[in-house]
Amino acid sequence: MKLFHFSENSDIKIFNPRTIYDQTDAKVWTIDKYHAPHYYFPRECPRVCVWPKEDTKELDITRFFGMSHVNRMIAIETDWYDRVRKGSIYRYVFDSADFELEEENAGYYVARRPVTPIEVERIDDLVTAILDEGIELRITPSLMPMKEYVIESTINFSMIRMRNAKQE
Repeated sequence: MKLFHFSENSDIKIFNPRTIYDQTDAKVWTIDKYHAPHYYFPRECPRVCVWPKEDTKELDITRFFGMSHVNRMIAIETDWYDRVRKGSIYRYVFDSADFELEEENAGYYVARRPVTPIEVERIDDLVTAILDEGIELRITPSLMPMKEYVIESTINFSMIRMRNAKQE
C-alpha cells in the first residue's frame, strides 16, 4: 500500500517528524489512497468532505447525495475556487512499511522518525483530479451552514482548515 503527503513545495527530500496543534509527540503525517483526494487543494483551503458509513441514515444519504448519486462530496468556499482551479500541488508517495495507522476514519498514518519519499508527482488540474475520483465538488459562499448540518448528521466527515473558513 502506498501512502501520500501533499504539499505546495516541490523539493522536500526528507520528512522530519514535527508537532502540530497541541500534540506532544512529533510525527510525519500521511494519508491513504481513499482519503487522498481530500488534499487535492491548496494547503490553507478550508473544506468539508463527506461520505457515508455503514450506519448512515437514509435521510442523510438523500440530503448529501440525493441529487447526484455520488458517494463522496467535497465542498469549498467560492472565494477559494480560483485558487483551486489555477493551483497545483505535489503528491509525495511513501511506502506504508514506515508508517502506522493513526486514525482510520480519516485515513491518517504516521511515522515517528524521518522518512524519505519514494517519488513525487505534480498535480496541475486539481478540479479535474477531484472529479476523476468520482467526487462531487460543491462551491458555496460559506461552509458554516454545511458544517452544522454535517455535525448533526450520521455521515462520515472530515473538516480541513476550517479556521480559514468565513465565520459568518
